Amino acid sequence: MEKSRSRTSVRFWLVMLLVGCLFSLPVVAQSQGADARREALQSMPGTTPDFWRDAAGGVSGRTTSRSVGADTLIMTEGERWKEIRNEWISPGGLLALGGSLTAITFFYLLVGRVKLTHPRTGKTIERWTRWDRAIHWYVATLFIILALTGLSILYAKWFLMPILPTSLWSAWMIAAKNIHNYLGPLFSLGVVVMIVKWIKHNFFNLVDLKWFIKGGGIVGKGHPSAGYLNGGEKVWFWMIVFVGLTVVASGLVLDFPNFGQTRETMQLFLIIHAVSSLVLMAAAFGHIYIGTLGTEGAFEGMKTGYVDESWAKQHHDLWYEEVKQKQNKS
Repeated sequence: MEKSRSRTSVRFWLVMLLVGCLFSLPVVAQSQGADARREALQSMPGTTPDFWRDAAGGVSGRTTSRSVGADTLIMTEGERWKEIRNEWISPGGLLALGGSLTAITFFYLLVGRVKLTHPRTGKTIERWTRWDRAIHWYVATLFIILALTGLSILYAKWFLMPILPTSLWSAWMIAAKNIHNYLGPLFSLGVVVMIVKWIKHNFFNLVDLKWFIKGGGIVGKGHPSAGYLNGGEKVWFWMIVFVGLTVVASGLVLDFPNFGQTRETMQLFLIIHAVSSLVLMAAAFGHIYIGTLGTEGAFEGMKTGYVDESWAKQHHDLWYEEVKQKQNKS
């Protein structure tokens, strides 16, 4: 009987002890939380709940760093930039690039390659000097490399990352970023030289207006007259001037962030750089198509510098006549 009472008493006190421990846990946690808050307030005065709410809203929060933009603890603008990049620029770029390729494909299927209307004569005329071709291929080569690396930076996370080993993915992205950053200024120099070299040939005139009315030979019969450069080539040139220089200028701002640019400035120019680059790439598809697969004999001019007289008569008859007159005088 005594043993039974003793066991009951032990059980009672064990239960009471357990209950006491359970009720004391919130008190201990609260005490520890209070100690942590007290320690934070001592090490970082002013870090109250209101402080962190303001910091999350980009209102408060400072560091001891003297670098530009480092005085803001949490940047809410970064989230807005990320939203614009991922929800507008990325899908918009795919639509622009895909739309350009689709339009070119349908044009090729419906119209086909523009062939020479008369047989080749075997006689050639110099169209592009060695210096012209050097500038063109210099800029074209860098443009393709920068386009591939830039598209990797913008899109490869969704297409390459899931299928590549982590080490290979990381190596490629580091390489793409460095290649893009270091070749960008070299591309800029080439674009400026190209504009200075060819601007004298690219002012519009009434001949170009008639060329546009006939759609470059698509509308009506016969090929419209054109000088050294036709209306379409001039449009591409001025796109390089305006859109290309926008790509160049915005890229240089991003390439050299040590000239006092704020983070907000960098985010703005990232958007400008991405949009202008995607527009230029979409237009470049058309330029590449016309100069290669789309027009018989066009690629020969930029490859060798010379074109057949039949090609010159058909596509640039006014320029052909000028050349022949100079040859006759000499």
